[in-house]
Amino acid sequence: MPRTKTPAASPRALDSILDFMRLLWSIEHGLQRMSKKMENDLGITGPQRLVLRVVGRFPGLSASELAHIVRLHPSTITGIIQRLVAGGWLERRKDPVDTRRVQLRLKPHALPYTKTTRGTVERAVRSALNKVGRAKVDAARLVLAEISRQLPI
Repeated sequence: MPRTKTPAASPRALDSILDFMRLLWSIEHGLQRMSKKMENDLGITGPQRLVLRVVGRFPGLSASELAHIVRLHPSTITGIIQRLVAGGWLERRKDPVDTRRVQLRLKPHALPYTKTTRGTVERAVRSALNKVGRAKVDAARLVLAEISRQLPI
């Protein structure tokens, strides 16, 4: 059985906290790059696609409910919604029960953008999650959820 070389420890090795933060920043940078590529290839960004997929699953959401689900600041969600409405992917409807509230719904033009396709962030995430298995995904989810709770939104 061939042995693989293990890189020698660098004299500039990071401690576990800095190493983990480096990994988180690497993921965030990768998400940004993939989002820009999606915009060029598909015409929408990663966050816009996430919003379309969530609204597709839960038609009638309010903007504040959507912000809570996707864990983005309400002002960020407002900008995403405005761009999706202007692009013809999303519509706002007044809630028939509470006219102060607006419900979000997909327009037919958005349906192709709600399907899992190559070249998207969720396709890369799905592939990674399938590779490592359920137990490791659950453990990672616990760690990431705790980090999320420690950081302001």
